[in-house]
Amino acid sequence: MRWKCRRGMLELDLLLGAFLDSGFEELDASGRRLFDQVLDYPDAVLLEWLMGRIQPTDKDVAELVERIRSSAAG
Repeated sequence: MRWKCRRGMLELDLLLGAFLDSGFEELDASGRRLFDQVLDYPDAVLLEWLMGRIQPTDKDVAELVERIRSSAAG
């Protein structure tokens, strides 16, 4: 999973790595699968979501994105 969190942008590496270190273990099995699916999105989309510039349309993805953003802030 750590390798999938390595991206082409430092900002994404930092955000996703922080979540992997501090929030991933708290996810249940479906949350972990969703996180794996989110990592399949292009870097540009992930960056927009994680910077809060756009909101994912899928409710579950939006909640996970917020958890990722929160893990980096705290």
